[in-house]
Amino acid sequence: MNLYKLTLNTLSALIVTTSVSLFSTISLADGHKVLDKIHFLIPGGAGGGWDGTARGTGEALTKSGLVGKATYENMSGGGGGKAIGYLIENAKSNHGTLMVNSTPIVLRSLTKVFPHNFRDLTLVSGTIGDYAALVVPTKSDIKDMKGLVSAYKANPSKVAIGGGSVPGGMDHLVAAMVMQAAGANPNDVKYIAYDAGGKAMAGLLSGEIKALSTGFSEAVAMAKAGEVNIIGVTSDKRVSAFNNAKTMKEQGIDTYFVNWRGFFAAPGLPNDKLEAYKKAIKKMYDTPEWEAVRSRNGWENIHNPGDKFKTFLAKQENEMSTLMKKLGFL
Repeated sequence: MNLYKLTLNTLSALIVTTSVSLFSTISLADGHKVLDKIHFLIPGGAGGGWDGTARGTGEALTKSGLVGKATYENMSGGGGGKAIGYLIENAKSNHGTLMVNSTPIVLRSLTKVFPHNFRDLTLVSGTIGDYAALVVPTKSDIKDMKGLVSAYKANPSKVAIGGGSVPGGMDHLVAAMVMQAAGANPNDVKYIAYDAGGKAMAGLLSGEIKALSTGFSEAVAMAKAGEVNIIGVTSDKRVSAFNNAKTMKEQGIDTYFVNWRGFFAAPGLPNDKLEAYKKAIKKMYDTPEWEAVRSRNGWENIHNPGDKFKTFLAKQENEMSTLMKKLGFL
């Protein structure tokens, strides 16, 4: 009889425990948190646009409670190719990883900087757009685009322009686009490449380059720190994150460019994991934590999940190929 009561009590306790456990699992699945953790792989060094995008997204996801924990890994090399190759070659062990990237993944595959392209990865979501900008040191005698263009036309070899990407990459392409729109020869740009924005900034402040071609969000951070003046932005109208910065267009240079940034995962990612990533990012847009990050950086919301992302990238690949051939990069 005692044994029967013991067995019955044990069974009852087991049922209760199982019910509580099941209820907790269901509550978690239907609750606010979408993922326990995300590891962000950043294909460049600290201080660049990729670094800022990954860390800003991680900040919004964790502070809003959509993701429990975010970790970050910077992996420079090969114009971003090292990180892409790593993610492909170690796909099975990296299903908890999101790699940030942007327009250069299209440009660098076109110029054969690396053998892979966006089709070799799992496309998760395009998330933001970041305008490009040209900046000069605050102590520079160049105060606006007119001054930079005049110096360039007088002697292009003495007006080195740097960027945090490889020759023929996005920062180089933007500088060439601007000079062509200003009536100068885009092929004469003396471009100095650096490994991400931090080293490019050091080159600017040391006088190695006259101007820096960079993302607007990076330019804003440097301008607020009193290190640079933003002399031109590739937007149609002034951006509220730093309203003092003039657009290229209002200075007579008809140039518009916006660089998307988004996230990719390893090939062969299980569909349930992919859907969880997409859900977390989609929900992020409606949080005040994301709006704080977005407005602070002057980003534009550009949400292209999954198949929409693939269509978007294929279109950009075609447009960039045409433009780069026109400018002599291909």
